[in-house]
Amino acid sequence: MAENKGVTPQSEDYSRWYTDVVKMADLADNAPVRGCMIIKPYGYELWENIKTALDMRFKATGHRNAYFPLFIPMSFIEKEAEHVEGFAPELAVVTHGGGKELEEPLVVRPTSETVIGHAFSDWIQSYRDLPLLINQWANVVRWEKRPRLFLRTTEFLWQEGHTAHATEEEAVAETLQMLDIYADMAINECAIPVIKGLKSPQEKFAGAADSYAIEAMMGNTWALQSGTSHFLGQNFAKAFNIQYLDEANEQQYAWTTSWGVSTRMVGGVVMAHGDDKGLRLPPHIAPYQVVITPIWKTPEDEESVFRFTNLVADQLRSAGIRIHVDKRAGLSPGFKFNDWEMRGVPVRLEIGPRDVEGNSVMSARRDVPGRDGKQILPLEGLEMAIAELLENIQSSMLETATKFRDERLHEVETYEELKALVGQGWGLMWHCGSPECEDKIKEDTKATSRCFPLDENPEWNPVGEKCAVCGKPAFGRAYFSRAY
Repeated sequence: MAENKGVTPQSEDYSRWYTDVVKMADLADNAPVRGCMIIKPYGYELWENIKTALDMRFKATGHRNAYFPLFIPMSFIEKEAEHVEGFAPELAVVTHGGGKELEEPLVVRPTSETVIGHAFSDWIQSYRDLPLLINQWANVVRWEKRPRLFLRTTEFLWQEGHTAHATEEEAVAETLQMLDIYADMAINECAIPVIKGLKSPQEKFAGAADSYAIEAMMGNTWALQSGTSHFLGQNFAKAFNIQYLDEANEQQYAWTTSWGVSTRMVGGVVMAHGDDKGLRLPPHIAPYQVVITPIWKTPEDEESVFRFTNLVADQLRSAGIRIHVDKRAGLSPGFKFNDWEMRGVPVRLEIGPRDVEGNSVMSARRDVPGRDGKQILPLEGLEMAIAELLENIQSSMLETATKFRDERLHEVETYEELKALVGQGWGLMWHCGSPECEDKIKEDTKATSRCFPLDENPEWNPVGEKCAVCGKPAFGRAYFSRAY
């Protein structure tokens, strides 16, 4: 049980605030191996709810879950030149097993395009086998130099989707469909407004033709890449000989995609909504949507309060509301209130002798502090009132996060404007997309290209528009900001 000592204020040290909240809300802890983390039950339940929301959407669009090996032959990684170059610094390599040196080194899965591409080459023979729509829930390892719980860890959990298609058009449509699914999940489940966009060549996935992402603004205005969807073209199909006989009985290479969301989304929820009292969790993904806190002093009060509490709990459970009854003895109500505020439970119900007499409960919502967030609710129809309250909190949190973000999105005309803006928000600027300009911006400001937002770029390479940094023709308008 986390001790309730309070967290470092965001205004004092945002990074320390984040670590304090993750640990004191019992989400995760550091593991014995540097860069790894232990996800505690409360944090894992939060991830499970995000996972369930995604998995439901994947299956509704025809994707099926499978599982592929953790170990990948080094020769597989080396088959796609850009892929191996991009991942080389992050690879964990196994050279010995069973007390002997291995004939071929094995890579601990950093991502599975290669091993799944190998399987696809066996599974796909004809156009009738397409599209092939596969997802896996797994752990991956990427050696991390500057770890941070949930945001950047050497081992993390994620899902990775991999699909193969008969045409380029179908593969591109799949890539954009999954981007939309990620955005829908982030907005409607995590209450995080995101911007969908195309990554620059320097920021795209190693081996992809095009990479797309959803980008979210955190509470300190930094960006968090929260999910990615990649159009791989025929790069991996050619590397792994993924071919099929088309309707004219001619051999063709398939077109493939891959896409993923990881446990960094948990970190995103913490930073998008948390405050100086701890977590604030959207009801749709909160492990507990309601916590009931019985309050009593005498044995007689205890008996009546718990009898009423059980009645309330059964009523809410029967309505499918996720609840927890805090039966801990020897702790003051104030301590319990602060503890559940730290954990971000959306609604707290207080039940004392007066509430029992009044056949009602006192409710307090986490997203509205003090008296303004409290109201008395009668037992009759309580499940409907709580369900309505939870939906109100969900929409209110999304509205608050969207307002916060929109007030910090700025269109900038010049590079000087961008430099003055960094640290206060995101700058939308005409950009050529070159690595040289992005390197200069990063060196001068520590800001990076987040994406070319799809909503702000009705066409690419517009006539007459120039990059604000180098003056060459612009590819489009891109957001720049500091990022995790």
